[in-house]
Amino acid sequence: MSPPVSASRGRLWAAGILGLLAPLAPSTASAQSPYSVEDILSAPFATDLIAAPAGAAFAWVRYDRGVRNLWVAEGPEYVGRRLTNWTEDDGQDLSQLRFTPDGRQLIFVRGGGPNRSGEIPNPRSDPEPATQMVWVAGLDGTSRPLAEGSSPTIAPDGRTLAFLNRGQIFTLTLDGSAPPGPLLRIRGSAGSLAWSPDGGRLAFVSNRGDHAFVGIFSLDEGSVRYLDPSLDRDGSPTWSPDGTAIAFIRVPNEGAQLPFSPLRSALPWSIRVADPATGEARDVWRALPGRGSAFQAMTGPSLIWLASDRLVFPWEREGWHQLYSVPVAGGPATHLTPGEFEVESVLPSPDGESVYYASNADDIDRRHIWRVSAEGEPAALTSGNGIEWNPAVTRDGVLAYLAADGRTPAHAEVDAGGERRPFVDGFMPDAFPFESLVEPQQVTFESEDGILIHGQLFLPPVSVEGGRHPAAVFFHGGSRRQMLLGWHYMRYYHNAYALNQYLASRGYVVLSVNYRSGTGYGLEFREALNYGARGASEYRDVVAAARFLAERDDVDASRVGLWGGSYGGYLTALGLARNSDLFAAGVDIHGVHDWNMVIRNFVPSYQPETREAFARLAFESSPMAWIDGWRSPVLLIHGDDDRNVPFSESVDLIESLRRRGVEVEQLVFPDEVHGFLLHRNWVTAFERSAEFMDAHLRGTPATGGARP
Repeated sequence: MSPPVSASRGRLWAAGILGLLAPLAPSTASAQSPYSVEDILSAPFATDLIAAPAGAAFAWVRYDRGVRNLWVAEGPEYVGRRLTNWTEDDGQDLSQLRFTPDGRQLIFVRGGGPNRSGEIPNPRSDPEPATQMVWVAGLDGTSRPLAEGSSPTIAPDGRTLAFLNRGQIFTLTLDGSAPPGPLLRIRGSAGSLAWSPDGGRLAFVSNRGDHAFVGIFSLDEGSVRYLDPSLDRDGSPTWSPDGTAIAFIRVPNEGAQLPFSPLRSALPWSIRVADPATGEARDVWRALPGRGSAFQAMTGPSLIWLASDRLVFPWEREGWHQLYSVPVAGGPATHLTPGEFEVESVLPSPDGESVYYASNADDIDRRHIWRVSAEGEPAALTSGNGIEWNPAVTRDGVLAYLAADGRTPAHAEVDAGGERRPFVDGFMPDAFPFESLVEPQQVTFESEDGILIHGQLFLPPVSVEGGRHPAAVFFHGGSRRQMLLGWHYMRYYHNAYALNQYLASRGYVVLSVNYRSGTGYGLEFREALNYGARGASEYRDVVAAARFLAERDDVDASRVGLWGGSYGGYLTALGLARNSDLFAAGVDIHGVHDWNMVIRNFVPSYQPETREAFARLAFESSPMAWIDGWRSPVLLIHGDDDRNVPFSESVDLIESLRRRGVEVEQLVFPDEVHGFLLHRNWVTAFERSAEFMDAHLRGTPATGGARP
């Protein structure tokens, strides 16, 4: 098919700008990194930090070259120590940490969740099937498996544990007096387990496809009551401190809305409070039409019942994802966090009087920790050139969080007595190239339609010969993500940041692009008009990134490559398909190539033939629609147990590229999932990516079609 006017205009622009730059000779230096991919991926990664509800202790998960273990730090010294003793890179995640009420034991889950066939991730292809198990570990170092399942929730007495097993609710006792067994059988799939303060009732969500109920199971009566059942989607059940009421969120169905399309408004959502004894409920707050009428969940609890009988919730009325509160009795909402910034990592304080959160307030491309009261008096608790997220607070007010900066990877820190320090001294291995890393620069540039785009620019170190360098443009996945001015708080993008650093060390100018439809810059930016399957408007940001680099006197515009994973793989493929004249090569990691196929992966009921106009536009927004223009070489990387982007996306693409004579390389990981679980697979993927970039961008490309 013929490219639209904008693509043709892009080629004319490229020809002009490259002609102007031609007299300047490119740098032909073959830069060698002072470190390896293995070295820069050697640093541990910390995640899932929590505080004990009693006593003085913190716990978190730490990855060390793929080996996962629990770590703890107990007061008053708060010196981190390893609690569990797994020793292999086996791909079995640790997650869903919960302290028992006395703070002396940790409940957690080992292993990933099942795919649609019921298979647990087994990236090592072990002969024995992998399992997802609930475990318990004492702070004395003992640990044992409890039962197959996930989502553990501990009763207030610390004795009974509720958990999920294939969508059903099970219980057991930690002392072994009651073995694992089903608590009740319900239709649909259960989730969001929440014990009442007295432990006599268990709230849950019953998801039934096109609707969802909030239910209450009474242990004494052995019966279920659904709260004000409706035709909508109810969720986020939250008990009052005294257990006499329960609040939940009600979201009307929007059957016509499909994923990867902008949603700026919807049928307004509401907050309801119910009497668990009768099931009767009432509205206490309802979103206004327009901005904020479409519900967007918060990282952390989306509904918090404070001791002052105010409910804290997220709302986007002002165009930013922020916190509001409303009296349980009803009334107008109070804006707790006003300003042009976003809020995430929300945590209620132990006394129930305030809320901790992470935000990019006053520092749009970083995160810092804040605290706000129920009435709205935000106070910054961290600041500077670092990045802080995932706050955790002990009963006596000791604050900890996860932290990173441009050179220091993710780790756990404590702020005791106003002095912040890592829980673990010398946590970076000797091989980690701390001194060799570069500090990314914050940059902005405009797309052709005037949208301001943020990015992070990684320049080669001064030791690398000057002149014109090859360049690599990185696109994150999601697309609901934001890359930052430092190591990222998500493991996938923590690793991506490492590859950007590594490419810079090899002489590349690297531009990481926060394209439209990502988070961090407000509702209108996230819900960009015509993005994704509705027109791929974010592709303008891809071309704008090429223009930004071409205008620099340290970049050879004939040697610009693309790389990214998932949604970033989609934009990489789209760039190569629509503008092989601008992009000399690309690394496409489990990318989206046909929206109609990927949407069905998330919405199995989607039938393109019944939505002809939408399906046509979705295909035209896909790389496969532009395949005839693809000339530049590409490396495809994919795991064949991918639960997000079907493996068939890469299978179909490589067939089409081969038929057109395009140079294509492949790297396949059998039994690996979307966010690679094995550390060695990350190392292999990034080594191959760097080798591929070097082969095609370190000099005049031998393939990829005619260039201006």
